[in-house]
Amino acid sequence: MMNGVQATRLIRERHPEARVLVLTTYDDDEWVFDAIRSGAAGYLLKDTPRQRLIEAIKDVVAGNTPVDSAVAGKLFTQVTRGAAPPDTSIAEELSEREREVLGLLARGMTNAEIAGHLYLSEGTVRNYVSAILEKLGVADRTQAAVLALRYGLADPTNRET
Repeated sequence: MMNGVQATRLIRERHPEARVLVLTTYDDDEWVFDAIRSGAAGYLLKDTPRQRLIEAIKDVVAGNTPVDSAVAGKLFTQVTRGAAPPDTSIAEELSEREREVLGLLARGMTNAEIAGHLYLSEGTVRNYVSAILEKLGVADRTQAAVLALRYGLADPTNRET
């Protein structure tokens, strides 16, 4: 099963000419920015009145970008800060176990420590680490750890979790 951000990305990959209007209950920053990054042409909340929704659909077809006013405020705030929010979709390609291994790796644990913590063999952990590096497109565990910390996939203050 996939979420709306993943579906938007897939639709845009398979049909680049398609215009996707996201209609959701989520107005959290990470959902908004991930939807935009995935190719959404507009972003409205599900409480949008019917007439506004119809207008938004027509706007998207015409090449415009309708955005809920509450969401637009967040966009303006983010732009004035000058930094893009983190891409929370970074871990979508990772399995649950890979995310767990990545989180422990980001806390500075060695393969042996991760193996002991998760009751796995060191070889299995090495395989997980290799898969993680490949999926994240990074060269080494340090780069993977930096990504994990940057995108909130690990708590660097807690080595025991």
